[in-house]
Amino acid sequence: MMDSQKAENELNLALDAIEWEREHALGLSEGYDPEEQTWELIVKYSGNVERLRELAEQTTELSGGYAVLIVRASMLTALEELAEVEYIEKPRRLYFAQTEGKRASCMSTVQRAPLKLTGRGVIVAVLDSGVDCRHPEFRRADGTSRILALWDQTGEGSPPEGFRIGTEYTREELNEALQTGAPLPGDVSGHGTGVLSIAAGNQGVACESELLVVKLGTARENGFPRTTELMQGMEYVLRKAHDYGMPLAVNLSFGNSYGSHTGRSLLETYLDTVSRQGRTVICAGSGNEGARAGHAAGNLRDTVEQRIEISIGNYEPALNLQIWKNYADRFDIYIVHPRGQTAGPLHESPPAQRYLLGETELLIYYGEPRPYSVDQEIFVEWIPKGSYLDAGIWSLRLVPRKTVDGNWEMWLPSGAAVGSATRFLTPSPENTLTIPSTASGLITVGAYNDRTDAIAGFSGRGLKESGLQKPDLVAPGVEITAATPGGTYQSSSGTSFATPFVTGAVALLMQYGVVDGHDAFLYGEKVKAYLRRGARPLSAFPDYPNMVAGYGKLCVEDSLDL
Repeated sequence: MMDSQKAENELNLALDAIEWEREHALGLSEGYDPEEQTWELIVKYSGNVERLRELAEQTTELSGGYAVLIVRASMLTALEELAEVEYIEKPRRLYFAQTEGKRASCMSTVQRAPLKLTGRGVIVAVLDSGVDCRHPEFRRADGTSRILALWDQTGEGSPPEGFRIGTEYTREELNEALQTGAPLPGDVSGHGTGVLSIAAGNQGVACESELLVVKLGTARENGFPRTTELMQGMEYVLRKAHDYGMPLAVNLSFGNSYGSHTGRSLLETYLDTVSRQGRTVICAGSGNEGARAGHAAGNLRDTVEQRIEISIGNYEPALNLQIWKNYADRFDIYIVHPRGQTAGPLHESPPAQRYLLGETELLIYYGEPRPYSVDQEIFVEWIPKGSYLDAGIWSLRLVPRKTVDGNWEMWLPSGAAVGSATRFLTPSPENTLTIPSTASGLITVGAYNDRTDAIAGFSGRGLKESGLQKPDLVAPGVEITAATPGGTYQSSSGTSFATPFVTGAVALLMQYGVVDGHDAFLYGEKVKAYLRRGARPLSAFPDYPNMVAGYGKLCVEDSLDL
């Protein structure tokens, strides 16, 4: 099976290597038994698993069309030739990065006697893509579920009281399904499973907390949830925590780039409001837009024209741009096609404006201040006349007429929505927090590499001039091993995986204060203050707090002054 297109590169290399090379390489021999001359392999398959069983010495079926096989080396070619086999990988050693992240975040001391902080008596809620309820991370030793309740917004059936979408599963219903093998809501992306495992899995931070899960979204073509569903999910977990009479730590490991980034949208103000209700703390990731080149900013002087260049990559089906400015400033905006055609100056008033440049239509809305925002937004939508936008370097010309403040900000959609070639050519990494992490009442979490003690380049950053300290702190977020659907684990990076370290730490602090009786008021902004006080500096930053690392890196031990 040498150089098989169905096998990963490392497996092909391992099969091509001589025995001495495999023995001395870092991982080439992983999975190979020289005495039995067998390989342990991970196989993705479709169709009938019995064809695999006929060739393998041992077969362990996993969810979603995966299996672990023990196969004799002499049978590898036959295995690769099976039509049912889609892809094959060799195993690798797992160095459980959650353990390393916990150590880097000073949790070992507080989780030993006499404190034994494990999140006991606190609810950890994750609003995300769902969870693999059957994963060992979320089950007790007797096999029952640690999840108090799960609301699947994408399903149909019996929604929670007071809501109209989805289906709610109680712990009793989850346990019955686990026992009988009945269907349960899944987690297609695996994102929520990973996040919850870090925050409160059996090997996670708050390993004895109670769990609430909201699988966000409704069945639709792109599969992404909406802010309306997030807000309903937040309301649901707040009500549940009230019903159970327990403190609540909420994890939000997602966001978007749309908005003024000033905390004034309805989503942000709603989250600020509910963050002050009950014994609640909400943690949100700062996003992965720091190095994305999706943000540009500048200051327009009275007489100097500025030109901002945007690269639109090949095969981009659509794009939009937000321009935010002070309403007191007046300047003309022109948009220039890669072949020189120009639209503008844009009209400083509604309704929508339309221009055709090349084979791309520009749909533009020149907004006005709103009751909840003093800023002015100009929104530009690129729409292809054919299948894709005209690729190349587009330009925006800003020509001042009257400037009082002069500052302007521009955002492209988040990196998850557009290709990597679509970007500003002169970007600004500042003010790249995703929304809703810009909400003032939330604990905003950036990411750093705990192996190198360096900030993660992708970590979203705040803006000094905003007057709002964001992020609050950073946590390990580079190559973090977390649970994945099917009982497995994988390594991922992002502020999505840094945030649950802080969410779990919040549960530990609230157990110490509220549950164990050391401080009945250790929740809300007080928890944020404790985490800021205990944060330790990264070597690259002499001054704290700052807009890159906040008050520093998470340290639970120092947050409790132990």
